[in-house]
Amino acid sequence: MLPGAKLPSVTFKTRVRDDSIDGPNPFRWQDMTTEDYFAGKRVVLFSLPGAFTPTCSTYQLPGFEKGFGDFAAEGIDAIYCMSVNDSFVMNKWAQDQKLENVSVIPDGSGEFTRRVGMLVRKDNLGFGLRSWRYAAVINNGVVEAWFEEPGLSDNHGDDPYGVSSPETVLNWLKEQSKTVAA
Repeated sequence: MLPGAKLPSVTFKTRVRDDSIDGPNPFRWQDMTTEDYFAGKRVVLFSLPGAFTPTCSTYQLPGFEKGFGDFAAEGIDAIYCMSVNDSFVMNKWAQDQKLENVSVIPDGSGEFTRRVGMLVRKDNLGFGLRSWRYAAVINNGVVEAWFEEPGLSDNHGDDPYGVSSPETVLNWLKEQSKTVAA
């Protein structure tokens, strides 16, 4: 997506903890919309091919999680990690990663990902439809900056990583702060 583009309006099917529910699975379904996540906030959104995958779990997600304070210092209100995975998988991955600063967004049907042009086939890996790796700075639902990994294509042989890294996005934010201050 190009800077200045408005995010598509999508409803995400999420599972949220509800302590009023007894038993071993105290969660209920809750619809969340693009507006719920992005309206009135300046956020970093990053999307990746799948929860629990190596690059995502070792570098990208932990980097954003650990760097949250640096992002907040640059005017970021929230950091969201999205994947074409259901809410059960995303919640379990968040728990496994011990997330405190990054929130996960399940794009289970890939609707948001498709509408931003990042839905690709990963049949070569047995994944089916997934997100191409990217990150974005979103201000009140409008794209401020877009960081897309090179080679966007179906069944790409590699999983490029660098353009959408926490370091790249943070460096861009710091450069923008310098420009505004000058």
